[in-house]
Amino acid sequence: MAKKKRRFGPVEGAADQPKDVSYEDRFQKSVGRGVEGFGRAVEGRGRTILYVIGALVVVGLIIFVIASWTRRSSSEAQTALGQAIEIAEARVTAVPLPGGSTEKTFKTEKERADAAIAAFQKVVDTGSGAVAEKAKYFIAMNKVAIDRPGAISDLEALSQGSSDTAYLSKFALAQIRTDDGQYDQAAKLYEELAGVDNPVLSKETINFNLAGVYQKQNKNKEAADIYYNIVKAASEAKTAGGEPAPQTETARTAREKLTELAPDRAKEIAEPAAANPFGG
Repeated sequence: MAKKKRRFGPVEGAADQPKDVSYEDRFQKSVGRGVEGFGRAVEGRGRTILYVIGALVVVGLIIFVIASWTRRSSSEAQTALGQAIEIAEARVTAVPLPGGSTEKTFKTEKERADAAIAAFQKVVDTGSGAVAEKAKYFIAMNKVAIDRPGAISDLEALSQGSSDTAYLSKFALAQIRTDDGQYDQAAKLYEELAGVDNPVLSKETINFNLAGVYQKQNKNKEAADIYYNIVKAASEAKTAGGEPAPQTETARTAREKLTELAPDRAKEIAEPAAANPFGG
């Protein structure tokens, strides 16, 4: 399995974010980008890829909200959270480091997961409230690769409620149920997520994943309806200046899916105009 680290946007600069950055908007944008790639990458490729990519996605996303969380937590919890994130993002490699290097690496994914779990547990032990809750979420996501039943149990417990963590935990469960072929359970979870107004994950992303589950259930009409609505909404979206909004990757993929399932319906929605590379 490839050991390449995935990055999502300006993660490395998260520590330098200005203090007036909007928590909701920043988190929603980063989660949306990561989740879109996550869902497509794991499709049909098995649970091993699902778990590895999922862990990388959530580790990348947490950095965008550190500033908001840590300002409301104790200094001890802040330190523990920072250490846990460094461990969870450490490289997995068997190549010896150059002399004098202080970089922390791990030889296996399991070794890193074990270390990350222990570090996030320290956050739980020293923190409270939202910080501790989200640390539990990261523990569960790291546990999936080494203690899957335990991870599912943890995610089920965390998914109860209306917090951002509960919302993301339910999404993770839906991904796992899909990969396990438990499509009825996955569809139910996605339908619940789609019925909640929460800025963490876009409705476009949730509905796209739900349509994918419907396809696996051979509910092609229901899937086509969702793809159609995604494409139509994207085609009508405008920027603040009144110009057509750029199409998201999810919307572009939804058009491809709609064309496969219902080509006549796809033709009802005009293709977006190609961007002029020279502007204007």
